[in-house]
Amino acid sequence: MSGNQNYINHVALVLDASSSMSHLSGKVVEVADEQIAYLARRSQELDQETRVTVYVFADKVECVIYDKDVLRMPSLKQLYRVGGMTALMAATLKSQRELAQTAQLYGDHSFLTFVLTDGQENASHRCPDAPSQSPRELVQAVAAMIETQQDNWTLAVLVPDQMGKREAMQCGFPKDNIAIWDATSTQGLEEAGKVILKATEKFMVGRAKGIRGSRAVFSTGGEAVNKKSIQAAGLTPANPSEYQLIPVAREAGIREWVIESGHTYRTGGAFYQLSKTEKIQPRKQIAVLEKKTDQVYTGPEARALLGLPDTEARVKPDHNDDFTIFVQSTSVNRKLVPSTRLLLMN
Repeated sequence: MSGNQNYINHVALVLDASSSMSHLSGKVVEVADEQIAYLARRSQELDQETRVTVYVFADKVECVIYDKDVLRMPSLKQLYRVGGMTALMAATLKSQRELAQTAQLYGDHSFLTFVLTDGQENASHRCPDAPSQSPRELVQAVAAMIETQQDNWTLAVLVPDQMGKREAMQCGFPKDNIAIWDATSTQGLEEAGKVILKATEKFMVGRAKGIRGSRAVFSTGGEAVNKKSIQAAGLTPANPSEYQLIPVAREAGIREWVIESGHTYRTGGAFYQLSKTEKIQPRKQIAVLEKKTDQVYTGPEARALLGLPDTEARVKPDHNDDFTIFVQSTSVNRKLVPSTRLLLMN
């Protein structure tokens, strides 16, 4: 890419507007507007052009905003109306097919789409946007489309339960691009908004490092955290004399275990191994350990590698054969999990 070509992100929200979303409709607008404000801010900070497209779907699929400059976006308040069934497949197909017609001349273009649904597909076979296809043909059409998308396309979906996840996987969505959200409450939708924010942050920071698309936007597993992505994100290898790894033999408070192991406890100097889903605050540092060599990588880029925005975010440890994630602790009595390790930065 020559120096004068710019990064252009095409971010699309494909929002379920079926009747069952009516109790959340105000919150959908709020979460989408927040997402757009965040995109606008990060686009300016990272000097990336971002264009936003919004589709809403119920019995039929409607594009309410197409490829509009994120700095000039209106609120979705007037544009999001609920009522009808769930034409989920038709919405996925139409959004990706229409976005594929967007000009990609000059510049490094990348496409990121989030589909948000609270239910199962039940209307696409009757939908004008997917005429006369049987449900089975629709699944095959979506899978074939995802299979053939270029490497600068990222398509992610948020579904309400395991059944939705199974359905999304049958449609060919990469498993690490599927997240489950709690569709029963506004709190659940707020959490879903944070998940989208985190994935967007990871995407935009990755873009600046030359990563064009991802099949693991919701993951901390090997697909997302690996040698290549660590290098691309610009993490710093810490000098081995600057840290120690201490095995945790029993459940103990973090300060207590550091002292018992013969070391000095310093607030903020101890990092615990991420072993269950955690809320991570915006000030917490992250370190990544290569299992084979015990090499630790640190730096502010480690947060970006996991897609952590500058707000509190939930992170779950996905299976990763090669790398372990450590989180800075500022609490003296945080309980350590036996059979994990503790990272002590000198």
